Amino acid sequence: MDVSLRPVHDSDLPVFYRQMNDPESNRVAAFTSPKTADWTLFEGHWKGLRESADVVVRTVLADGDVVGSAAVYGKPDEREVTYWIDRYYWGRGLATAALRALLTEVPERPLHARAAADNAGSLRVLEKCGFRVTAAERGFAHARGEEIDEAVLVLA
Repeated sequence: MDVSLRPVHDSDLPVFYRQMNDPESNRVAAFTSPKTADWTLFEGHWKGLRESADVVVRTVLADGDVVGSAAVYGKPDEREVTYWIDRYYWGRGLATAALRALLTEVPERPLHARAAADNAGSLRVLEKCGFRVTAAERGFAHARGEEIDEAVLVLA
């Protein structure tokens, strides 16, 4: 599949909303926002992301279809990557290709990332893109309703 990034369009938001409200995707991602369940909050959150000068947010396309999103956000020296790929496309290398494209577009370093410690797929994507685990923490995972282990990664 041909994976590419482009700026987020208004028409992408309903697709993102559906993807980010998939129960299995939420369980795996674990550290999700309660804003994703309410369309008004979700839409406002995305409006803020798209208008912020501190955020680079992109739609992930696979063969021209919207399959997810990828972003870099945060203060200098604390910049963090995040991405979300539709569960239907998991295991096909799309997240890795999308993150690599984002890292090319945003060359600043260091960049940080976090993932649930049991999210082997996301950890593998991050490691393939050069991130290294630097710490382990515990945090409240909204999607699971409990504290869980979290891996903290850095791309130097």
